Amino acid sequence: MTPFTEAVVEIIRNIPAGRVMTYGQIASLAGSPRAARQVVRILHSMSRAHRLPWHRVINAKGQIALQDDDSYNEQWMSLEAEGVVIGLNGAIDLGVYQWNPHV
Repeated sequence: MTPFTEAVVEIIRNIPAGRVMTYGQIASLAGSPRAARQVVRILHSMSRAHRLPWHRVINAKGQIALQDDDSYNEQWMSLEAEGVVIGLNGAIDLGVYQWNPHV
């Protein structure tokens, strides 16, 4: 695993229940602010093996970004089960639910 990948995995692993982070936010904290798409790839390939709370990662607009209906619904239900309120079009209020580990 590259240092960037290790950092991404650790950041995602530490997102608390009921909170979310964006792909870009994770990339930035891991040391590569322009690598949001790489975070997507890491989540896709490593979530199961590392038991990552993948459902706590959303896009910069504060929305669930998954296109597949089953995965979209799974993410929605997982977040709601943790107390995250999800509005229209899968919108999540980043002002309320976004996790910032350095604050």
